[in-house]
Amino acid sequence: MKQLLCYLPWLLLSLLVSPFSEARFVVEKNSLSVTSPESIKGTHDSAIGNFGIPQYGGSMAGTVVYPKENQKSCKEFSDFSISFKSQPGALPTFLLVDRGDCFFALKVWNAQKAGASAVLVADNVDEPLITMDTPEEDVSSAKYIENITIPSALVTKGFGEKLKKAISGGDMVNLNLDWREAVPHPDDRVEYELWTNSNDECGVKCDMLMEFVKDFKGAAQILEKGGFTQFRPHYITWYCPHAFTLSRQCKSQCINKGRYCAPDPEQDFSSGYDGKDVVVENLRQLCVYKVANETGKPWVWWDYVTDFQIRCPMKEKKYNKECADSVIKSLGIDSKKLDKCMGDPDADLDNPVLKEEQDAQVGKGSRGDVTILPTLVVNNRQYRGKLEKSAVLKALCSGFEETTEPAICLSTDVESNECLDNNGGCWQDKSANITACKDTFRGRVCECPTVDGVQFKGDGYSHCEPSGPGRCTINNGGCWHEERDGHAFSACVDKDSVKCQCPPGFKGDGIKKCEDINECKEKKACQCPECSCKNTWGSYECSCSGDLLYIRDHDTCISKTGAQVRSAWAAVWLIMLSLGLAAGGAYLVYKYRLRQYMDSEIRAIMAQYMPLDSQPEVPNHVNDERA
Repeated sequence: MKQLLCYLPWLLLSLLVSPFSEARFVVEKNSLSVTSPESIKGTHDSAIGNFGIPQYGGSMAGTVVYPKENQKSCKEFSDFSISFKSQPGALPTFLLVDRGDCFFALKVWNAQKAGASAVLVADNVDEPLITMDTPEEDVSSAKYIENITIPSALVTKGFGEKLKKAISGGDMVNLNLDWREAVPHPDDRVEYELWTNSNDECGVKCDMLMEFVKDFKGAAQILEKGGFTQFRPHYITWYCPHAFTLSRQCKSQCINKGRYCAPDPEQDFSSGYDGKDVVVENLRQLCVYKVANETGKPWVWWDYVTDFQIRCPMKEKKYNKECADSVIKSLGIDSKKLDKCMGDPDADLDNPVLKEEQDAQVGKGSRGDVTILPTLVVNNRQYRGKLEKSAVLKALCSGFEETTEPAICLSTDVESNECLDNNGGCWQDKSANITACKDTFRGRVCECPTVDGVQFKGDGYSHCEPSGPGRCTINNGGCWHEERDGHAFSACVDKDSVKCQCPPGFKGDGIKKCEDINECKEKKACQCPECSCKNTWGSYECSCSGDLLYIRDHDTCISKTGAQVRSAWAAVWLIMLSLGLAAGGAYLVYKYRLRQYMDSEIRAIMAQYMPLDSQPEVPNHVNDERA
């Protein structure tokens, strides 16, 4: 009875996640489509299990099997000599089992060991879908939970009955599990948050959380530094009901006079660390993120958390401020800003940082209240499944708009490149090594590419062709071209109005072929009586018999001698004309200068014998010469 009274406040707290709103839990679903038989064909909802590895961003097709024995899958199927391993070439097996008698996770684990590729659990109660979670801290279940790798989902009782009826009637039940829309993917950046806890002594879930943070640190920092994601950590806290704020339990597990609380790590109020120690460290880790984010380096949070786990574990009695300060110093975090962010945990005041966290616990939009720890939220949608690096990375990658995924999402560890198999069924120009196939996290898309600034246009599946300026630089614009005897000919015309046109001297469609026109045979050149025609590739040569010279512009032959005489006379006349022009020019200059000189002399003589009062003195060049 005494022990029950000790935990009574926390039984109340579990119902009061936030003082501001009623709890609202949202079940994360994926689409389930029955493709056969016709009687139950259609799309149905199913609730994603919170363990195993859902194929976020992908889909899976399989055949549903309902076992004749061990229908609740609470025992190993090997005890019944039953196997669900698919034969080569057959669809994977989706095992349908009934709810009840054992943990959801154990049902899936037994099915996985028997060879099932996915598990559908049929509800045994007519109720809305719920999330299948892992058992509470149970050492015996810890080992198999972390080894579950197949996806699972809960279906309604009514839909489960329809599946069983179809199977018992001899129908082959085929269906698709589709996770492609389980995470919204609106743009080229993914926002995600991790609801976590600094307590490292809370059992299996805490161990799993700590291991995940260490493993995922590298990928998270790559995504954050590249600007591909925006991450934010969160920490769950509760408040102590007013009637218990002065109780021993609230004093040891809460700060700021009962406003922010966490359960005792060892569930023993008389020894070890208290819940308020966990709240203070949670607050410190939140402030590490805030201070690092202000400096443009939010990824430092991952460094601090992993270093604190390694250097300051509870079991070594190092879970304290002194150890935390040493980690902070080694990472170069501003301790003064950190202390200011944390505030006074003993003050009878709201802490702005923790109050914001309590508000954030309340679901908004498509995201429900955060009630499961740890919880991962991707693009405002709660992640369901195993908290493991590759599984979480798949969920994040499914949140990117197609063709915007970072390289880490297209690595072979995360997804398979569908363009490697028959080019994904897309258009391809093997000679130019150009393809319309683009590998994305959700699969390939066929989209005409842009190469060296030249945009290809078409449907992407059977046809793509270069368009616009510069199109002829890419594989000759898809037009005919050929090189012979050191001469290259192309039918590509760098204009949008005309795409491919055979060059002069050729005829054809300009795309697949352009044939040489035989101007001699078709009598398009060298038609004068004295002309002799010889066809060449892309052109022709004309020559004249004897001493005749061929004039191409007039398509005629003239005498070489006559041509030479005419050329000589032309040269003579040109020389004479040049000399005449030169003489004429000299004469004009001479005549002008001579007349000017004679006029000045006459004026000088007349000025000496018949001076005029109004006439200024005229220089006498004669006297100048005599002097």
